[in-house]
Amino acid sequence: MSTIWDTIVVGVGGMGGAALFECARRGWRVLGLERHAMGHDRGSSHGQTRIIRKAYYEHPAYVPLLHRAYERWYDLEQRIGKHLLTECGVLSVGLPTSELLQGVETSANTHALPIEKFDADELRLRYPMFRFGPEYAGILERSGGFLAVDDCVRGYVDAARQLGATVHESETVFGWQATSREVIVRTDRGTYHAARLILTAGSWLGELLSDWGVPLTVMRQVPMWFGVEFPEQFRRDRMPCWIADTPAGMFYGFPMLDPLGVKIAEHYGAVEVGHPSEIDRQVHAADEERLWHFLTPHLPGVVGPRHCATVCTYTLTPDRHFLIDRHPEYDNVCIAGGFSGHGYKFASVVGEILADLVEHGRTSWPIDMFRWGRWTASSVD
Repeated sequence: MSTIWDTIVVGVGGMGGAALFECARRGWRVLGLERHAMGHDRGSSHGQTRIIRKAYYEHPAYVPLLHRAYERWYDLEQRIGKHLLTECGVLSVGLPTSELLQGVETSANTHALPIEKFDADELRLRYPMFRFGPEYAGILERSGGFLAVDDCVRGYVDAARQLGATVHESETVFGWQATSREVIVRTDRGTYHAARLILTAGSWLGELLSDWGVPLTVMRQVPMWFGVEFPEQFRRDRMPCWIADTPAGMFYGFPMLDPLGVKIAEHYGAVEVGHPSEIDRQVHAADEERLWHFLTPHLPGVVGPRHCATVCTYTLTPDRHFLIDRHPEYDNVCIAGGFSGHGYKFASVVGEILADLVEHGRTSWPIDMFRWGRWTASSVD
C-alpha cells in the first residue's frame, strides 16, 4: 500500500488526536496511525478526568501555553457540543517552603493569576474534609478544574475525521525514514509516504527514536476510586480538585463525580522502566495500601471500599519537562512526548504547535524549554 499524504501522525492519543485535528483543519490530507483501538487503556490519555490548572508549580514558562490551552478546549466544546472543561478550583497543599506551594505562588505572581492563600486554620475551616497539621498551608486557584479526558480524545479524533482525516486503528508502526522531501512509514499493514511526519507515540516514542538516544523512561501509575462516608462533603461545589505534597509523597485527587466515589492517585513515586512492555498491568494490594497511608491521616472521610482502579503510564524525560521540537536531522519530522505525567491538559495547544512546526518550521508559542537540544551526552549519562 503506497499513498501520498501531506502529513502522517503516529500515535492518535491525546496529543496525536489534537495534532490530527489541527492538520485537518488546515486542509491537509492527514493520516493517523494508532497501534491500539481508539480509547484504549495502554497509554496516558484514557480515563474519566485530568486536572487542569494555570498557576503551574512546575515552571512559570508553562502559563502562556495554558492560557491558549483553555481557549482551545472551549473551542472544541463548541465544535462537538459536549461539556469538556469544568472549573471547580484546584487546591494545592504543602509546607510553605515546598516546591509545590513555592512554584504555584511564583507562577501566579509572574503572570498575575488570582489565587487565594490559607494557613492551616483557614484551610481546615474552608475545607473540613482535609486533615493537615499546623505546619501546612494551602493555595486555591479558582480557574483550575478538570477535563473529561475520554470525551476530549474522542472529540478531537471525531472532529478531525469530519474534516477529512483518515485514522487507522490497531496498526503498529515498525519504523520510519525521512529525506528533506519525503517521509516513509512502515507498519504491519503496509508502507505510507508523506511530505511530513508527526511522532506522538507516547510510551512507544523512545522505540521510534532509538537511533537518536532520546532518554525517555516509563513509569506505572495506579489511580483508584474510593467510597466516602458523607458524599455531600465531596461534591464539586464543596471540594475542589487538589494536590498535596507530603513527606510520604505527592498525591492528587478529585471531588466525587459519580457513584464510584473520589478518584485519588500518587504523582510519581514508582520505579522507572525502559519500555511500556515492562509495565505490570495488574492492580495489587500494595498499590491500594500506598494510598491508604495518605488517606487515613489526611482524608478521614474516605472510608472505602475501593470501587475501581486502573493502570496507566507516565512517559518521562530526565528533567520532567516536555519534549516538543523538530527532529534534529529532519525538518519535516516533529516530535512531542515525554509529558512526564502532567501533559494532557496541554494537548489542545500542543496540536497547534506541532502543525506550526511542520508547516513553518517555527511556532509563536514559547517552547524553548522543551527543545531536543537540551540533552547533551553528559546530561543523558
